[in-house]
Amino acid sequence: MTFQLILNLLIGVIWMFLSESYSFASFLVGFVIGAALLFLLNRFIPDSYYFKQVKAIGYLIFLFIKELIMANLEVLKWVYKPKLDFQPGIIALPIDVKKNWEITLLANLITLTPGTLSVDVSRDQRYIYIHAIDLPDVNQTIVGIKDTFEKAIREVTR
Repeated sequence: MTFQLILNLLIGVIWMFLSESYSFASFLVGFVIGAALLFLLNRFIPDSYYFKQVKAIGYLIFLFIKELIMANLEVLKWVYKPKLDFQPGIIALPIDVKKNWEITLLANLITLTPGTLSVDVSRDQRYIYIHAIDLPDVNQTIVGIKDTFEKAIREVTR
């Protein structure tokens, strides 16, 4: 946890004790007041404002849900087509994320999206091998993953 988040939680607890109301609503009011104070005094605190990361995490969750729905609809179309004319394949996705948990998160997001499966990570951790049900254009698929999931993960971690 970052220093600012800990400080904000502490402000929420202090507010709860000072108002002598030991409820979640009282804590939440203190937390919101603390978040506003941290935002106003951000230039005096060395770290960047932590709500930027919260916003990035929210965007990553929204992006995953959107991609999950779109991929489910695409797989549903393939299931109900009378003629199966998709082109399965395996691609090597070059990755820019470096930490193990970032690579794991990216691989899991790819696997959890219907129609794709993370097969392996190269030993030097520069590529994720992905099996896709339909792979008409390899470059478009690579750019699509890098511009969505990988970019969102980098926003959360950096």
